[in-house]
Amino acid sequence: MKIKQFELNHFGMNCFVLWDESTKQCAIVDPGAETSYEEAQVTQYIDEHGLHPTLILLTHAHVDHIAGLRELCELYGLPVTMHPDGKVLLRQAGAYGAVMGFEVENMDTLDVVEIQDNDVLQLGEERIECRAVPGHCPGSMAYVVPSAKVVLTGDALFRGSIGRTDLPGGNYATLIEKIRTRLLTLPDDYEVLPGHGDISSIGVERLYNGFLI
Repeated sequence: MKIKQFELNHFGMNCFVLWDESTKQCAIVDPGAETSYEEAQVTQYIDEHGLHPTLILLTHAHVDHIAGLRELCELYGLPVTMHPDGKVLLRQAGAYGAVMGFEVENMDTLDVVEIQDNDVLQLGEERIECRAVPGHCPGSMAYVVPSAKVVLTGDALFRGSIGRTDLPGGNYATLIEKIRTRLLTLPDDYEVLPGHGDISSIGVERLYNGFLI
């Protein structure tokens, strides 16, 4: 599996493109492009590398992670793949956007493919494991790619920190429990690709993350 990271929008959100080298099938994770220029960064990269989008995945549906979702779903003719508990945030995208400085519409008309904890997605010849990590918000998911030894954690786990839990649907105790049981159970050498900020590893977070010690 190959992975490309893009930092998008005024929240500095990490969008990832994952692709299987043998088939060139790719997944776009958290399409948070705020402008046409940012969207073009992602789409031109896909075009230039001859990739074929087959999945659009959300770690969660906060507006900074879905600002460009509608455009990419329409461009590639794909549904959004997400946990059903996050669908309420799609319906509230416009309201959240108005508060947080994003010009987006509600996205409740998008086609949705629902995934659950422990589901496995196929991307070409690669496997992506789905792990539910609620606590930051309803429907939060992490995606584990065993072949690359990485986990995309969204806003659940950051380098040296965790996701905020003071927004609607957040729960600190739940988030800590899910990080411990669904993320820290991975081997220490797995890289952590978070929704914001720098890459880390499971081993580093296990030893040094002050929220988890």
